[in-house]
Amino acid sequence: MRALLLASALLLSAPALGPAPAMAQAPDTPPTAAAAEQGFRVINRTGQPATALHAVRSGRPDWGNNLLPRPLPDDAGYRLRPNPQAGCRFDLRLVLQDGREAVARNQEICAQRDVTLDAGMVAAAGSIVRPSPEQPTAPQALPRPGVRAATGTGFLVAGERVMTNRHVVDGCDRVLVRGPDGRNHAAVPPARTDARLDLALLTVPGLSGPVLAFRQDPPVRRGEGVVAYGFPLTGLLSSDAKLTRGEVNGLAGLRDNPDQIQISAPVQPGNSGGPLLDMQGNVVGVVVSKLNAQAVAGRTGDIAQNINFAVKGERAAAFLRAAGVSPAAARSNGTDRSAADVGEIAERATVFIRCEK
Repeated sequence: MRALLLASALLLSAPALGPAPAMAQAPDTPPTAAAAEQGFRVINRTGQPATALHAVRSGRPDWGNNLLPRPLPDDAGYRLRPNPQAGCRFDLRLVLQDGREAVARNQEICAQRDVTLDAGMVAAAGSIVRPSPEQPTAPQALPRPGVRAATGTGFLVAGERVMTNRHVVDGCDRVLVRGPDGRNHAAVPPARTDARLDLALLTVPGLSGPVLAFRQDPPVRRGEGVVAYGFPLTGLLSSDAKLTRGEVNGLAGLRDNPDQIQISAPVQPGNSGGPLLDMQGNVVGVVVSKLNAQAVAGRTGDIAQNINFAVKGERAAAFLRAAGVSPAAARSNGTDRSAADVGEIAERATVFIRCEK
């Protein structure tokens, strides 16, 4: 039976092979109490004018568009009004007249209505300045050239803890995890694993950020919309994450596997270990495999189309609790979000995994 399963299900680890603005803007003058009542302000106290201002959700790997319609003088402020879905934590950057930058990361703008970037935060263009308190600067773990590598996906379930598939990290000499901010971190062995569920829990020092919540209720139903998020076909497709949408087709996996659900959201090698979310952004599964269409065609003469599987969310949550991690939980009884909104939730907590052998 095990040989048949391996012939019929294809595990999805892979050999190693920009968005709309979140801001409305308005020019402003130096700080006053009244100016803090709406949105938040970025105040330039660097000693020279700023030619560009960038403000993005914390953890986003790029800086997005310049928000300034004209240079911002020294000792002046610029008001930003984030969209409600953007959250409260932002990374901010001023590009100065001489080409240098002032950067402040992980700013809590819901409580701190004035964010000042001063001369002590200025560095050469491209430098990383003033990391968040939760993420102190540390040497970045870099991929090693000339080694065999495979890739997969994972997601944050607690501070410095990442869930993925066991087969993504099985037999690795080193596991690198690239966080949403683009920095690489080395996972610390050993991983906590479950061979039956094909799940693994990694400890990744220095990696922090929002976690994804597991759906608590109601039970998942056939026909529900789902979103798969991950890093398929690395080296062939672009290096950014990919989102696919589909439905829950069945409440069991291959040969009535009670630990899995069947989904139609397209997945490819590299999606393994990525989150499967419902349309409210809560985890209902962990992507694990797709049906091996070639093997099925050889046995039946028919080509199976878009048959994919995920470990059930409740099984994954129970695995975490057994490993000493209390997963975040949420009810999915509100209004469904768009796939794009669900993708933004996933983006903040989904990581790229590189297994070096």
